[in-house]
Amino acid sequence: QVQLVESGGGLVQPGGSLRLSCAASGFTFSNYRMMWVRLPPGKGLEWVGDINSSGDTIRYGDDVKGRFTISRDNAKNTLLLEMNNLKPEDTAVYFCENGATRDRGQGTQVTVFS
Repeated sequence: QVQLVESGGGLVQPGGSLRLSCAASGFTFSNYRMMWVRLPPGKGLEWVGDINSSGDTIRYGDDVKGRFTISRDNAKNTLLLEMNNLKPEDTAVYFCENGATRDRGQGTQVTVFS
């Protein structure tokens, strides 16, 4: 069965960094566009960015552009999100999602606090 397992979240001060990982299984990872989405407290789901199947086309939401980097390792069936210069408004549960099937993991909590 399809599994997407996010990890790497935690508590960090503003300006800090975190690296999130998403381990994929149960489908041919290298065939699919993948995305990161996030759910801030009290708000709706937000698109963070996505990456095409080969990893050579990456898009970012305006709120994270220049601070976050999405990458993938198709040999390891892993999606990554490098987050730098984190801000309190980045606080959210972060999910990886299959761009075609919309399968999503359980999420990992990121909290940015002063």
